Amino acid sequence: MTPATWDGQLIFERSRPGRSGASLPALDVPPIDARARYGALARKRSAGLPEVSEPEVVRHYINLSHANYAIDRAMVPLGSCSMKYNPKVNEWAARLDGFALAHPLASAEATQGALEVMYRLERALAEICGMDEVSLHPAAGAQGELTALKMIRAAHQAQGRSPKRVLIPESAHGTNAASCVLNGFEIVPFRAGERGIVEPEALAPLLGDDVAALMLTNPNTLGLFESHLPTLAELVHGCGGFVFGDGANLNALLGKTRPGDLGIDIMQFNLHKTFTTPHGGGGPGCGPVAFKSRLAAFAPVPVVAQDAAGHFFLDAHRPQSVGRLRGFAGNFAMMVRAYAYIRELGAEGLRGVAEAAVLNANYLRVLLEACWHQPFPRACMHEVVLSDKYLKETGCSTLDIAKGLIDYGFHPPTVYFPLVVKGALLIEPTETESRETLERFAAVLNALADEASSAPQKLKDAPHQAPLRRLDETRAARQPKLRASLG
Repeated sequence: MTPATWDGQLIFERSRPGRSGASLPALDVPPIDARARYGALARKRSAGLPEVSEPEVVRHYINLSHANYAIDRAMVPLGSCSMKYNPKVNEWAARLDGFALAHPLASAEATQGALEVMYRLERALAEICGMDEVSLHPAAGAQGELTALKMIRAAHQAQGRSPKRVLIPESAHGTNAASCVLNGFEIVPFRAGERGIVEPEALAPLLGDDVAALMLTNPNTLGLFESHLPTLAELVHGCGGFVFGDGANLNALLGKTRPGDLGIDIMQFNLHKTFTTPHGGGGPGCGPVAFKSRLAAFAPVPVVAQDAAGHFFLDAHRPQSVGRLRGFAGNFAMMVRAYAYIRELGAEGLRGVAEAAVLNANYLRVLLEACWHQPFPRACMHEVVLSDKYLKETGCSTLDIAKGLIDYGFHPPTVYFPLVVKGALLIEPTETESRETLERFAAVLNALADEASSAPQKLKDAPHQAPLRRLDETRAARQPKLRASLG
């Protein structure tokens, strides 16, 4: 799509007096004088709405939709965010009348099917990650982190303790620190080892009675497996702390190993990352938290339970609970989607997800190793990290590469993260991309590396084929235009 072929006119620019795309019936109620009735509240001048025909309105919004990038159109190689394809069978299941039309205030008797889906999903997730129970309340992975730390704090208080320090390696997920602060904990960051993972000798000097928890991401943000995790967990448990596992990268472990078996006490899921529900934008998503039985008393309420007769109900009687996180028990449509995905794949299929995710990432790693610097040049898990080290002499940067990818129809990967790698590109192909797509993506990245040497200014001016060229992000942040001027 080039600027010449993209019809990006604003709908206001198409307006012509007297042109209309609607026909309204005659007024069947007495007219009112708005100015006389509402006084100072009445509009002083016309709203200035565009006067356009129906075809022009439809074309305007269709053209806007074509300017958007989506996983249904092409690969989104964002590392850490796991933007993978959402199977349409999930959408079908979530739109079944019995689920889509269920009112959140309906009684338990009227929503037995919905409650059973929640109950079954909780137990499936608990089995997948090796935990005892799961709460589906949190609306996003970050809120799952927040919930986990609330539960950890409540568990310490129930023991008459109030440790304040939470240990977070630099290879952990970026939101962990914010969740700590919101819970009143003190953040203690520390460097990972030279191999990109946490070494026991780096953790041991930081331990003490004032340590509330260790927060780990596994695989970590460098795409590497924390192979010392059982030893690390034993050290933390020895001083009375808990181990939180960030489950954002769980798609690399499905059916291969379980965080609970490695010493994790509590973790959050990102259903959009691992179980193909749409990204929630911080609200309409679902980020369940799973935990061992010793933390169960502190879980959010209400909890889906089943009585002796087999009926499902919402149990709010947990005196030590951290309370409600939200008005209801989570975003139900996301739960249906995740449950459909798990049932569709089964145990063998889920294991295949992890195997394909890891294989795809390592295939990309090998295809890119000749042209790109890899700070940890060894087998990775579900994502591969590159850096712009080889670009330094060209004057081009990670950002230039990201913009150049747009001209070839690819969404840029995550850039400048993880922070421990200077000029990082973090790429996650996920298990849903084909070999041919990966080969084309690698060929484009390698071609851009060559272009940085042969035509650096061209790359610095990219993208050339997008509706909008490169934005002045500094000016946009300091002088934002938040309203449209209607003249």
